[in-house]
Amino acid sequence: MSPVIAIFGAGTGLGASVAHRFGREGFTVALVGRRPERLEALRAELQAAGVSSETFVADLADPDSIRGLVRDIETRLGDIDVVEYGPVSADLAFTAARDLDAAALAAFVPLFLLSPVELVSAVLPNMLERRRGSILLTQGSFAVAPLPFASGPGPVMAATRNYVHSLHGELVGTGVFAGTLAIGASIDRSEMSVRAAAGDQPDDGGRGRVDPDDLAEEYWQMHVRQDVVEIVRPDPSAEVLS
Repeated sequence: MSPVIAIFGAGTGLGASVAHRFGREGFTVALVGRRPERLEALRAELQAAGVSSETFVADLADPDSIRGLVRDIETRLGDIDVVEYGPVSADLAFTAARDLDAAALAAFVPLFLLSPVELVSAVLPNMLERRRGSILLTQGSFAVAPLPFASGPGPVMAATRNYVHSLHGELVGTGVFAGTLAIGASIDRSEMSVRAAAGDQPDDGGRGRVDPDDLAEEYWQMHVRQDVVEIVRPDPSAEVLS
């Protein structure tokens, strides 16, 4: 039976590239997202490339739905071997830290903290029993290196980053891996990047651009080697992250 990767937040940028990269290695892909038409378009693209996939429509901002979603994926495709969690809306809004209040911060908590923690809780026991698996969480680099006037999601993602680092250390020697990829640039082909190019939202603000195929390769290497808890792209010493 083919190994299974479940991509939570499967979009046109990184999610699509991860699906293709793992699909080339023989993985069956579970595509999870809010919009069925986008998922079906990606499924057709993968089918044309010879990659088997199934779609699962879900609102990842609802932590209470995560366990049922995992059961649905496992019922249809079998045990989940790799999880990649990285849902980001093109409407994601930043705010200055000085203007942040509890209500604004709380709005980010379900999608960026509670749901990924609940997802790990749902898949980890089976992975530990089988002594194999990878949990890959995508975040913004502002979780690693905060930026003035770009708070909001950052503090919440920083909490999730703390969780992943702790989890990584606890899983050493179990055959199960947890790691995170922190991205500090606009991802080519993503909805956010396309909308910026069309002038429908602000451009990347000088953050630079990254190819999602390169990021997907980073994730593949993390899964294979299981030795690096965090990668920041572009390089954390670059000006974009200073």
